[in-house]
Order: sequence, then C-alpha cells, then structure tokens
Amino acid sequence: MKVTAVIPAYNEEERIGKVLDAVNKSYYVDRIIVVDDGSTDGTTQVAEKMGVEVIRNDKNMGKGGALCRGFENCNSEIILFLDADLCGLHPEQVDALVYPVIQGDCDMTVGIFANGRLTTDLAQKVAPFLSGQRAIRREVLESINGLEISRYGVEIALTRYVHKNGVRIKEVPLEEVSHVMKEEKLGLIKGFAERMKMYWDIVKALRG
Repeated sequence: MKVTAVIPAYNEEERIGKVLDAVNKSYYVDRIIVVDDGSTDGTTQVAEKMGVEVIRNDKNMGKGGALCRGFENCNSEIILFLDADLCGLHPEQVDALVYPVIQGDCDMTVGIFANGRLTTDLAQKVAPFLSGQRAIRREVLESINGLEISRYGVEIALTRYVHKNGVRIKEVPLEEVSHVMKEEKLGLIKGFAERMKMYWDIVKALRG
C-alpha cells in the first residue's frame, strides 16, 4: 500500500525541518506533501530544500482547508496527517502510526503524546480526538461529508464519523513527543485568544 504524509504548515520555518527529517526516514511513507497555508516566513523554502513536495495557499485557509487540499492532491491508499510543529518525533514513531493500518489491524490510528510535556500530554488525555497525528484509509476519508467543518474541525469530523460508523481505531503512544503551544508561538494574549477560538470551533462541531 502507498502512504502519503500530508503536513499542513503555517509559519513553521523553525520547526518543520525536524518533522520532515523524521518522516523522510520513515520506512513506510512513499510521498510527503507540505501544504504551506499562506506562511509569511521561509516554511516553503525549508520544505523544498529537503526535497519535499509543497502546495502553497495564497492565503491562510485554516488547518481543515490545508488538510483537505493535501488529501485532494494525492491518491495513496493510506494518508498520514502530521502537525508541522512536533517536537521529538522519530522515524520509528511515524512507522508505528502507519503500520497497523497497513496490516489491516485498524482503519485509523491516532497518535497520543506521552511522557513529553505535561501540558500537551494532559490535553490529549482529556481530549484524544484533538490529535493531529493520524494514519487513515483513503476510503474512510472519502466517505466523510463536510470534512472541513471549521478551521480546526477536521479532527472532530473524523472522530464523529468513525464512532458513528464503526470504523476501527487504534491509539498509538508517541513517547516524548509534544508540540509548541499557541501561547509560545503567538504570545500570551493572542495565543490564548486563538485557543479560545479553537475550543469554540470544537463546541460548534460537536453540536452539529
């Protein structure tokens, strides 16, 4: 089975290189697509220097829109979604996300942070459905209506669909992996405002 990694990125020049290095060294990933979602820094240049295919949005479409665009531009049987700001990701962990789907043990894996940073570990224990680290069969994605619910609604859409339709899920622990908090990227006030917007998007998605 062919596997394509789709990585949405917005102003991740400083962090995306390490993520791409881990994915490039994965045994199972055949193709990598970075969707640069209107970045104003050197995100595209970093990805291109590493030999990765880049799709660039002229304006920011939000995470859901970026993921959808990446998915629409590949035809692999398995799609791997990864965040561009992951810290501590290793090739073996990339393979651990993909392997159960290849083997037919499940239809989708969900990566759960463990023993990394307390804040990100706790957030995923409380709400594992928010994880952006997933490998999923193409036919499952193609069956979901309204995949792009909102800027951050894609994870909710996936979770709601798989639970309603009996799709087999396996959680995969990602030891010592974390990501950068919004408050660290954007500053305390703007980061907090973005976090509240994300939570509101989640509430709307769950109500729908």
